[in-house]
Amino acid sequence: MVSNNPRKFVTIDDRLDFGVISALIEEDTWVLDLGCGSGALLEYLIKTKDVKGMGIEINIEKTIVCMKKGIPVIHQDLNEGLSNFKEDTFDYCVLSQTLQVVQHPDELMLDMLRIAKFGIVSFPNFGYYRLPLKLFFRGKMPQSKEFPYDWDNTPNIHLVTIKDFRDFCKKNGIVILKEYHNYGEEYSPGLTLANKRSKNCVALITHERKLK
Repeated sequence: MVSNNPRKFVTIDDRLDFGVISALIEEDTWVLDLGCGSGALLEYLIKTKDVKGMGIEINIEKTIVCMKKGIPVIHQDLNEGLSNFKEDTFDYCVLSQTLQVVQHPDELMLDMLRIAKFGIVSFPNFGYYRLPLKLFFRGKMPQSKEFPYDWDNTPNIHLVTIKDFRDFCKKNGIVILKEYHNYGEEYSPGLTLANKRSKNCVALITHERKLK
């Protein structure tokens, strides 16, 4: 989740989706975290699952924090793509609460699955039923914990619903292996009417060509 304060360094306890993401990642694997922030997720995975982790982060202050923690990190804008990585370099490529802020999320997701066997994507669901209700009754862009910004300062340029995400995956040969939703304070698989009831989504994905 993007903080209102760009200087705030997120911890593992600040993000519910980190627990789901870490549970999806096997021990002793190679992990690339796109938009890794101050490295909270990678630090946790390195300590608890003995992964070989690396991050990419655009914010220089957070990049420095990663370096001080001993986490390998590249100071880079994700909008520049991932052409500096060869195919199948990693086991997992993580994109957590960042899908909606990049310029070309379609290209980035396909690039993720070029350089890694699995992708893990978490994003706020704009289909959550309370958001259109707020828009209808207040006549203003809805705000929530997941979407805390005003219309004129939001970094969210590609608002997406769970149904949008599923349609994109189907159209591009991406297989959703597992999908988790949160309604309240916990994530669970198979939530009924997830597109309307879930605030966020975490999905484990791969490309169909990697299943052959």
